[in-house]
Amino acid sequence: MSILINKNTRVVTQGITGKTGQYHTRTSREYANGQQCYVAGVNPKKAGEDFEGIPIFANVAEAKAKEGVNVSVIYVPPPFAAAAIWEAVEADLDLVICITEGIPVRDMIEVRDRMRKQNRRTLLIGPNCPGVITPDEIKIGIMPGHIHKKGRIGVVSRSGTLTYEAVGQLTDLGLGQSSAVGIGGDPVNGLKHIDVMRMFNDDPETEAVVMIGEIGGSDEEEAALWVKDNMKKPVVGFIAGVTAPPGKRMGHAGAIISGGKGTAQEKLAVMESCGIKVTKNPAEMGKLLQSVLK
Repeated sequence: MSILINKNTRVVTQGITGKTGQYHTRTSREYANGQQCYVAGVNPKKAGEDFEGIPIFANVAEAKAKEGVNVSVIYVPPPFAAAAIWEAVEADLDLVICITEGIPVRDMIEVRDRMRKQNRRTLLIGPNCPGVITPDEIKIGIMPGHIHKKGRIGVVSRSGTLTYEAVGQLTDLGLGQSSAVGIGGDPVNGLKHIDVMRMFNDDPETEAVVMIGEIGGSDEEEAALWVKDNMKKPVVGFIAGVTAPPGKRMGHAGAIISGGKGTAQEKLAVMESCGIKVTKNPAEMGKLLQSVLK
Protein backbone atom coordinates (compact mmCIF):
# COMPACT_ATOMS: atom_id res chain seq x y z
CA MET A 1 0.00 0.00 0.00
CA SER A 2 1.04 3.63 -0.22
CA ILE A 3 0.02 7.01 1.08
CA LEU A 4 -1.28 9.91 -1.03
CA ILE A 5 -0.60 8.45 -4.50
CA ASN A 6 -0.58 5.04 -6.20
CA LYS A 7 -0.72 3.38 -9.61
CA ASN A 8 -4.36 4.46 -10.08
CA THR A 9 -3.66 8.18 -9.56
CA ARG A 10 -4.55 10.40 -12.52
CA VAL A 11 -2.24 13.40 -12.80
CA VAL A 12 -2.57 16.78 -14.48
CA THR A 13 0.57 18.90 -14.97
CA GLN A 14 -0.02 22.64 -14.54
CA GLY A 15 2.70 24.35 -16.54
CA ILE A 16 3.23 21.33 -18.81
CA THR A 17 4.54 23.39 -21.74
CA GLY A 18 7.31 25.17 -19.83
CA LYS A 19 10.84 23.80 -19.92
CA THR A 20 10.70 22.40 -16.36
CA GLY A 21 7.15 21.07 -16.73
CA GLN A 22 8.02 19.32 -19.98
CA TYR A 23 11.17 17.70 -18.61
CA HIS A 24 9.72 16.39 -15.37
CA THR A 25 6.42 15.28 -16.90
CA ARG A 26 8.45 13.28 -19.41
CA THR A 27 10.73 11.65 -16.79
CA SER A 28 7.81 10.94 -14.44
CA ARG A 29 5.84 9.43 -17.29
CA GLU A 30 8.73 7.07 -18.00
CA TYR A 31 8.76 5.83 -14.39
CA ALA A 32 6.71 2.73 -13.45
CA ASN A 33 3.00 3.31 -14.31
CA GLY A 34 3.56 6.90 -15.45
CA GLN A 35 2.21 6.20 -18.93
CA GLN A 36 -1.23 5.44 -17.45
CA CYS A 37 -1.06 8.10 -14.71
CA TYR A 38 -0.09 11.25 -16.60
CA VAL A 39 -3.26 12.03 -18.52
CA ALA A 40 -3.55 15.82 -18.85
CA GLY A 41 -1.80 19.18 -18.91
CA VAL A 42 -2.97 22.75 -18.42
CA ASN A 43 -2.05 25.87 -20.38
CA PRO A 44 -4.88 28.29 -21.21
CA LYS A 45 -3.04 29.52 -24.33
CA LYS A 46 -2.49 26.02 -25.73
CA ALA A 47 -5.82 24.34 -24.95
CA GLY A 48 -6.69 21.77 -27.58
CA GLU A 49 -3.03 20.97 -28.32
CA ASP A 50 -1.05 18.13 -26.75
CA PHE A 51 2.35 17.48 -25.22
CA GLU A 52 3.76 14.22 -26.57
CA GLY A 53 0.27 12.77 -26.69
CA ILE A 54 -0.92 14.24 -23.37
CA PRO A 55 -3.95 16.49 -24.05
CA ILE A 56 -3.70 20.12 -22.90
CA PHE A 57 -6.73 21.84 -21.37
CA ALA A 58 -7.60 25.46 -20.60
CA ASN A 59 -7.95 24.81 -16.86
CA VAL A 60 -7.87 22.10 -14.18
CA ALA A 61 -11.67 21.79 -13.94
CA GLU A 62 -11.81 20.90 -17.62
CA ALA A 63 -8.99 18.35 -17.23
CA LYS A 64 -10.93 16.77 -14.37
CA ALA A 65 -14.16 16.64 -16.36
CA LYS A 66 -12.53 15.15 -19.46
CA GLU A 67 -9.77 12.93 -18.01
CA GLY A 68 -10.84 12.28 -14.41
CA VAL A 69 -7.67 13.79 -12.90
CA ASN A 70 -7.47 13.73 -9.10
CA VAL A 71 -3.94 15.02 -8.47
CA SER A 72 -2.17 18.09 -9.85
CA VAL A 73 1.55 18.83 -10.04
CA ILE A 74 2.56 22.46 -10.49
CA TYR A 75 5.62 23.77 -12.37
CA VAL A 76 4.16 27.25 -12.94
CA PRO A 77 6.55 30.25 -12.46
CA PRO A 78 6.51 31.84 -8.95
CA PRO A 79 4.33 34.93 -9.69
CA PHE A 80 1.49 32.71 -10.98
CA ALA A 81 1.94 29.57 -8.87
CA ALA A 82 -0.37 30.48 -5.99
CA ALA A 83 -3.19 31.13 -8.46
CA ALA A 84 -2.45 27.73 -10.02
CA ILE A 85 -2.75 26.08 -6.58
CA TRP A 86 -6.12 27.76 -6.05
CA GLU A 87 -7.33 26.68 -9.48
CA ALA A 88 -6.63 23.04 -8.56
CA VAL A 89 -8.27 23.47 -5.13
CA GLU A 90 -11.37 25.00 -6.77
CA ALA A 91 -11.55 21.98 -9.07
CA ASP A 92 -11.81 19.90 -5.87
CA LEU A 93 -8.86 17.60 -6.57
CA ASP A 94 -7.66 15.19 -3.88
CA LEU A 95 -4.10 16.48 -3.83
CA VAL A 96 -2.01 19.36 -5.20
CA ILE A 97 1.79 19.02 -5.30
CA CYS A 98 3.52 22.36 -5.91
CA ILE A 99 7.16 22.06 -6.95
CA THR A 100 7.66 25.78 -7.68
CA GLU A 101 10.25 27.59 -5.54
CA GLY A 102 10.18 31.30 -4.72
CA ILE A 103 6.43 31.91 -4.43
CA PRO A 104 5.88 35.17 -2.49
CA VAL A 105 4.99 34.33 1.14
CA ARG A 106 2.03 36.70 1.02
CA ASP A 107 0.55 34.77 -1.93
CA MET A 108 0.85 31.52 0.02
CA ILE A 109 -0.72 33.01 3.15
CA GLU A 110 -3.73 34.12 1.08
CA VAL A 111 -4.16 30.72 -0.58
CA ARG A 112 -3.79 28.74 2.63
CA ASP A 113 -6.23 31.01 4.50
CA ARG A 114 -8.76 30.71 1.70
CA MET A 115 -8.45 26.91 1.78
CA ARG A 116 -9.08 26.90 5.53
CA LYS A 117 -11.94 29.38 5.54
CA GLN A 118 -13.76 27.50 2.80
CA ASN A 119 -12.94 24.20 4.51
CA ARG A 120 -11.55 22.74 1.30
CA ARG A 121 -10.77 19.02 1.32
CA THR A 122 -7.88 19.27 -1.17
CA LEU A 123 -4.51 18.44 0.39
CA LEU A 124 -1.48 20.55 -0.54
CA ILE A 125 2.14 19.44 -0.59
CA GLY A 126 4.76 22.15 -1.00
CA PRO A 127 5.48 24.62 -2.44
CA ASN A 128 9.24 24.38 -2.95
CA CYS A 129 9.23 20.61 -2.60
CA PRO A 130 10.59 17.63 -4.58
CA GLY A 131 7.22 15.86 -4.64
CA VAL A 132 6.00 12.40 -3.69
CA ILE A 133 6.92 8.92 -4.86
CA THR A 134 5.47 5.48 -4.26
CA PRO A 135 8.27 3.25 -5.58
CA ASP A 136 7.47 1.00 -8.54
CA GLU A 137 4.05 2.66 -8.85
CA ILE A 138 4.23 6.41 -9.51
CA LYS A 139 6.52 9.40 -9.16
CA ILE A 140 5.17 12.96 -9.05
CA GLY A 141 7.89 15.59 -8.91
CA ILE A 142 11.61 15.99 -9.45
CA MET A 143 13.16 13.15 -7.43
CA PRO A 144 15.44 10.62 -9.17
CA GLY A 145 13.28 7.50 -9.58
CA HIS A 146 16.15 5.02 -9.91
CA ILE A 147 17.33 5.34 -6.27
CA HIS A 148 13.99 4.17 -4.90
CA LYS A 149 13.00 0.61 -4.09
CA LYS A 150 9.61 -0.74 -3.08
CA GLY A 151 9.41 -1.65 0.59
CA ARG A 152 8.08 -0.78 4.02
CA ILE A 153 9.93 2.35 5.19
CA GLY A 154 8.22 5.74 5.08
CA VAL A 155 10.28 8.88 4.48
CA VAL A 156 9.11 12.45 5.19
CA SER A 157 11.41 15.42 4.77
CA ARG A 158 11.58 19.20 4.51
CA SER A 159 14.73 18.93 2.39
CA GLY A 160 14.75 17.51 -1.14
CA THR A 161 18.43 16.61 -1.17
CA LEU A 162 18.24 14.87 2.20
CA THR A 163 15.19 12.91 1.03
CA TYR A 164 17.34 11.46 -1.76
CA GLU A 165 20.20 10.87 0.67
CA ALA A 166 17.99 8.92 3.11
CA VAL A 167 16.32 6.95 0.31
CA GLY A 168 19.69 6.10 -1.27
CA GLN A 169 21.03 4.82 2.07
CA LEU A 170 17.91 2.73 2.71
CA THR A 171 18.02 1.22 -0.77
CA ASP A 172 21.74 0.39 -0.37
CA LEU A 173 20.86 -1.47 2.83
CA GLY A 174 18.15 -3.41 1.00
CA LEU A 175 15.36 -1.48 2.74
CA GLY A 176 12.67 -0.31 0.34
CA GLN A 177 10.26 2.56 0.83
CA SER A 178 6.45 2.54 1.06
CA SER A 179 6.30 6.20 0.04
CA ALA A 180 8.67 9.17 0.26
CA VAL A 181 7.14 12.61 0.79
CA GLY A 182 9.03 15.89 0.40
CA ILE A 183 6.93 18.52 2.18
CA GLY A 184 9.11 21.47 1.17
CA GLY A 185 11.06 24.13 3.00
CA ASP A 186 8.91 27.24 2.73
CA PRO A 187 7.55 28.88 5.90
CA VAL A 188 3.95 28.73 4.63
CA ASN A 189 3.15 25.36 3.13
CA GLY A 190 0.61 22.56 3.01
CA LEU A 191 1.01 19.24 4.81
CA LYS A 192 3.37 19.26 7.81
CA HIS A 193 5.45 16.44 9.30
CA ILE A 194 2.63 15.62 11.72
CA ASP A 195 0.10 15.13 8.89
CA VAL A 196 2.36 12.74 7.01
CA MET A 197 3.28 10.87 10.22
CA ARG A 198 -0.43 10.24 10.82
CA MET A 199 -0.74 8.75 7.34
CA PHE A 200 2.28 6.49 7.81
CA ASN A 201 0.96 5.42 11.20
CA ASP A 202 -2.34 4.37 9.59
CA ASP A 203 -0.70 2.65 6.61
CA PRO A 204 -0.46 -1.13 7.24
CA GLU A 205 2.37 -1.43 4.71
CA THR A 206 4.66 1.07 6.49
CA GLU A 207 6.82 -0.51 9.19
CA ALA A 208 9.03 2.41 10.31
CA VAL A 209 9.63 6.06 9.37
CA VAL A 210 12.57 8.37 8.72
CA MET A 211 11.66 11.96 9.62
CA ILE A 212 14.00 14.66 8.33
CA GLY A 213 13.70 18.26 9.43
CA GLU A 214 15.71 21.42 9.42
CA ILE A 215 16.11 24.57 11.50
CA GLY A 216 13.29 27.09 11.76
CA GLY A 217 9.70 26.88 12.91
CA SER A 218 8.32 24.29 15.33
CA ASP A 219 6.82 21.68 13.00
CA GLU A 220 9.29 18.95 13.96
CA GLU A 221 8.62 19.45 17.69
CA GLU A 222 4.86 19.27 17.17
CA ALA A 223 5.26 16.07 15.16
CA ALA A 224 7.55 14.58 17.82
CA LEU A 225 5.04 15.24 20.60
CA TRP A 226 2.33 13.58 18.49
CA VAL A 227 4.64 10.60 17.84
CA LYS A 228 5.24 10.17 21.57
CA ASP A 229 1.52 9.76 22.30
CA ASN A 230 0.24 8.10 19.12
CA MET A 231 2.82 6.47 16.88
CA LYS A 232 2.75 2.68 16.83
CA LYS A 233 5.91 2.36 14.71
CA PRO A 234 9.57 3.22 15.26
CA VAL A 235 10.73 6.62 14.02
CA VAL A 236 14.28 7.88 13.47
CA GLY A 237 15.16 11.50 12.84
CA PHE A 238 17.73 13.93 11.53
CA ILE A 239 17.73 17.75 11.65
CA ALA A 240 19.79 19.74 9.17
CA GLY A 241 21.48 22.94 10.35
CA VAL A 242 23.27 22.05 13.61
CA THR A 243 25.94 24.67 12.85
CA ALA A 244 23.60 27.38 11.52
CA PRO A 245 24.06 30.85 13.07
CA PRO A 246 20.91 32.49 14.55
CA GLY A 247 19.18 35.08 12.35
CA LYS A 248 20.73 33.92 9.08
CA ARG A 249 18.51 32.21 6.54
CA MET A 250 20.03 28.91 5.43
CA GLY A 251 18.96 27.54 2.05
CA HIS A 252 15.20 27.29 2.47
CA ALA A 253 13.03 30.33 3.13
CA GLY A 254 11.72 28.66 6.29
CA ALA A 255 15.16 27.72 7.61
CA ILE A 256 15.84 30.57 9.99
CA ILE A 257 16.37 30.57 13.75
CA SER A 258 14.57 33.53 15.29
CA GLY A 259 14.18 34.53 18.93
CA GLY A 260 16.23 31.52 20.00
CA LYS A 261 13.57 29.16 18.67
CA GLY A 262 13.90 26.56 15.93
CA THR A 263 17.51 25.52 16.52
CA ALA A 264 18.64 22.06 15.48
CA GLN A 265 19.74 21.24 19.05
CA GLU A 266 16.32 22.18 20.42
CA LYS A 267 14.52 20.07 17.83
CA LEU A 268 16.80 17.07 18.37
CA ALA A 269 16.32 17.30 22.14
CA VAL A 270 12.51 17.32 21.82
CA MET A 271 12.60 14.44 19.34
CA GLU A 272 14.82 12.34 21.62
CA SER A 273 12.64 13.05 24.64
CA CYS A 274 9.67 11.77 22.60
CA GLY A 275 11.33 8.42 21.87
CA ILE A 276 12.61 9.21 18.39
CA LYS A 277 16.15 7.95 17.78
CA VAL A 278 18.18 10.77 16.24
CA THR A 279 21.55 11.19 14.59
CA LYS A 280 23.61 14.32 13.93
CA ASN A 281 25.35 12.60 11.05
CA PRO A 282 23.35 12.53 7.80
CA ALA A 283 25.44 9.58 6.60
CA GLU A 284 23.99 7.45 9.42
CA MET A 285 20.26 7.83 8.68
CA GLY A 286 19.89 4.47 6.95
CA LYS A 287 21.87 2.50 9.53
CA LEU A 288 19.98 4.16 12.39
CA LEU A 289 16.67 3.13 10.82
CA GLN A 290 17.97 -0.39 10.31
CA SER A 291 18.88 -0.54 14.01
CA VAL A 292 15.27 0.06 15.18
CA LEU A 293 13.70 -2.68 13.04
CA LYS A 294 12.75 -5.68 15.09
